[in-house]
Amino acid sequence: MPSSPLESVEFVVKHYNLAVTFACGQAFRWRQSGGAWEGVIGSRWVRLRQEEDCISAESFAPADWLWLRHYLQLDVSLEEIVATFPQDPAMLAAVSHCCGMRLLRQEPWECLASFICSSTKQVVQIQQMTALLSSRFGDPLPVGEGSAAAFSFPTAARIAAATEAELRACKLGFRAPYLLGAARALDAGKIDLSRLAELPLDEARAMLIELPGVGVKIADCVLLFAYGFQRAFPVDVWIRRALREIYFPKRRPKPARILKFSQSYFGPHSGYAQQYLFHYMRTSRGRSRRSA
Repeated sequence: MPSSPLESVEFVVKHYNLAVTFACGQAFRWRQSGGAWEGVIGSRWVRLRQEEDCISAESFAPADWLWLRHYLQLDVSLEEIVATFPQDPAMLAAVSHCCGMRLLRQEPWECLASFICSSTKQVVQIQQMTALLSSRFGDPLPVGEGSAAAFSFPTAARIAAATEAELRACKLGFRAPYLLGAARALDAGKIDLSRLAELPLDEARAMLIELPGVGVKIADCVLLFAYGFQRAFPVDVWIRRALREIYFPKRRPKPARILKFSQSYFGPHSGYAQQYLFHYMRTSRGRSRRSA
């Protein structure tokens, strides 16, 4: 039983859509239940509901709700960000399709581990892997009445102490040695994730790529979704297809050309624009995949 009461709060929001935000392939620990969204942020289980321009939240012993405001990025002006996007037909369609979608601000290690697990997997499979990792290696958390059991995401130190076989039992497959290697590198102090926010984008990316299983795409996902580097522009199969079909018809640009184009064309919030374009391309084709 929880040692503290369940507390609640309401936030007045503008241009915020929880459903599309949680379903767009940036985070994998949210589930819909009875008209609400339930998930874990750090060491807290939380239940969220949205009604028009209001988000209500329930959690145990929150002390204050700054952690939730930060995670949901409630103080960000989405109107100002979207206004910086290019006004071409494809981006206008993506903005309309993904109306109210926000980028979350996730805990770096959980975000990194989740995207190491994401390689060539569909969203539902990534959700299964992160759920198994949490239930087997994380700590149980108090939850609201009628809710499923919830667990914190395991620390890098806890994963580092696991065996490859134990991680493979969480359906990680070939990703198991990569996650294990990354966790052990962090646990040994080879890279300090807390320092990355202070570095220029290129230096932060270079440090992440030193970790096992981390390429440019995964590094940029972490830099965008965990650190808020607005110029990080993850390029997966959907974005590559979108850029080729929309902006480079009848041409096959090299990766360096795509990178240069993305950094200049999509403006100061190119990472945000990328996520709108990604979700639009993925869902408009009826698929639920975030592949490398």
